Amino acid sequence: MDRRSFIAWGGAAGLSAVGSAAGFARWQEIPATVQYPGRDEGHYLRDRRALPKPSHVVETDVLILGSGVGGLSAAWKLNREGHRDFLMIDGPQPYGNAAGARFGDLACPTGAHYLPLPSPESTHVRQILADLGIIERDSFGEKPYYDERCILHGPEERLLFNGKWQDGFLPTEGVPAHELLEHKRFFAQVEELRRTHGADGRRVFVFPTVHSSLDPEWQALDRITLKDWLEREGYRSPTLHWYLNYCCRDDYGTRYDKVSAWAGLHYYCSRWGQAANAGNGAWLTWPGGLAPLAEAMATHSGVKRMAGTAVSLRRTQAGIEALCFTLEGGVPQTFVARARKAICAIPVYVAARVVEDIGAYGFDPKRHIPAYAPWMVANFLMKDFPREREGAPLSWDNVAYQEPGLGYVVSTHQDISVRPPEKTVFTAYVALSDRTPEEARKWLMKAGADELVELASVDLKTAYGWRFAPCVERVDITLRGHAMAAPLPGFRSNEGLKALREADGPILFAHADLSGFSVFEEAAWWGIRAAERAMA
Repeated sequence: MDRRSFIAWGGAAGLSAVGSAAGFARWQEIPATVQYPGRDEGHYLRDRRALPKPSHVVETDVLILGSGVGGLSAAWKLNREGHRDFLMIDGPQPYGNAAGARFGDLACPTGAHYLPLPSPESTHVRQILADLGIIERDSFGEKPYYDERCILHGPEERLLFNGKWQDGFLPTEGVPAHELLEHKRFFAQVEELRRTHGADGRRVFVFPTVHSSLDPEWQALDRITLKDWLEREGYRSPTLHWYLNYCCRDDYGTRYDKVSAWAGLHYYCSRWGQAANAGNGAWLTWPGGLAPLAEAMATHSGVKRMAGTAVSLRRTQAGIEALCFTLEGGVPQTFVARARKAICAIPVYVAARVVEDIGAYGFDPKRHIPAYAPWMVANFLMKDFPREREGAPLSWDNVAYQEPGLGYVVSTHQDISVRPPEKTVFTAYVALSDRTPEEARKWLMKAGADELVELASVDLKTAYGWRFAPCVERVDITLRGHAMAAPLPGFRSNEGLKALREADGPILFAHADLSGFSVFEEAAWWGIRAAERAMA
């Protein structure tokens, strides 16, 4: 059975689950649970609440604080170089923004859900993927060969535009010819920028970003927004502007009239990885998003892990000492971890509260903490597939031409079984970019489950109307109030982040925030760099 007939079967099955428009009235009856990873621990740090005395002490050579991609990459590198004496303190949620969840046998993401094919400059990512068996051969060639199970299957993406599904996210059907010419011109310009080098000989847009050109001509892009750049270049197409705004909200959680033009263009111009067994621009994904990749990194590194969150991290004569705590049923328990070196793989806004005298590193929290965008991830457990509209079939990623929703991905899309699954999970993403981050966080703290479900389902209700609710068994919502650093204009010249990147002593820093935005390639780079310094 081919993929498209499979989807058609799913749509027909969904029809049987729909009785009438009255089913939509049952929307608010969908059982909902809400998760706030890190909220309680964060409030302990913010409010400086009293904690009990430590119950025990653990010792290691290298202590890794945080189990996100930065911490996992540090562990991978330490293990790869034969260094075995290291310990990881997970933080408030194992794997951070790469975390996932399960409904029985069905895996789903609660954070990031894909990884683009790494470009040739991202040798560090390619090495990780090769060690995990995801790249099967020719790891550093022009077109490595990837594990077929990890490459995104088609149909990949579709857009609900003018009441009909179309292939791809950039509107084309019914769009005037002059707008289509602008689309073509933009992507031709992107292709040219991918090949462009600055006066210093470096490529302008590269992962890791520290290898990008520092030519002032191109650095000037960090002084304006992406929208400013589009208007300066004469792009007027409403559909192109919508598409680029969507991409900024999707990658950075922030609108294109707020995001630095350098960061907005980097989104397109830095990623040009190829594969021997996939088309250009392909993605790697798993039913659980990046969680299976994070789990594989943890297993491969052999890292010993402990539950806990750091309250304070300070230098001592022997190295470092970290006070950590756990919350079990709201009751805190503390312990002390001592080591020769600490790799601080936690968000910068948290590190500013945890690392004692962080100002000594050249980092001023009042001036150098980046803006953070909040996110909502909602996993709808589907007991049936709702009936589809005409046009392109159900795809891995499905987006409506509107805001603030970012669409939804289908967890069973990678399922290659002969028979279609009886259930699936639709994972809806919402970047609350229609309001300021501060307003969004306040709203998330006050909103009830019904309000959260209403916002989380905005794209799904647009796509399916009253036919959607009867197909839903339950929904689990994850709220991330400080999900990712937002690369606003000027982020490339943040001297405080530069100082943390260059720190080389008992306390080392390793997080995507050091680059000013949150992506796997950057987090992995800083984790590896910190591990190298820890072993030096």
